[in-house]
Amino acid sequence: MNRSTPARWLSSALLTLGTSAALAHGDVTPQSVDTKSLPQLGAEWRVENPFRGNAEATRIGGSAYNQNCARCHGLEAISGGIAPDLRKLDNECASAKTAPKKAACVKEIDEIVITTMRRGRVRNGAVYMPPFEGILSQEAMWAIKSYLETRRERPM
Repeated sequence: MNRSTPARWLSSALLTLGTSAALAHGDVTPQSVDTKSLPQLGAEWRVENPFRGNAEATRIGGSAYNQNCARCHGLEAISGGIAPDLRKLDNECASAKTAPKKAACVKEIDEIVITTMRRGRVRNGAVYMPPFEGILSQEAMWAIKSYLETRRERPM
């Protein structure tokens, strides 16, 4: 079978584009996060963000996010379409009518986010997000969540 010139060009372009897209995300090796300046949380995993509103955690989380999450979720948590836009994580919580409902919603989102960071996401055998447990500490993951709370699309 003889390929036409346009078909060869298209195959070559797609291969180049795929390679360029992969390289555009930079080093996919998880980067360590220095959390020595944060309170240490111990071995038991929290289900609610213990660093909420902590400026140091937010600073560390911003750096950790840029090093480990932005390649898929986008700079400043603004997705370019590869992965979910993390500014929208708790949009539904912002519209909760009462403070207890809002708090329960935020706690539920905290639990979903930390579980996803720890275990990753796999669907039909395809890895959509790698697991970070054993790579990033609990302190680093909660610092990232603290940073994401500053990037909310709909403030609480």
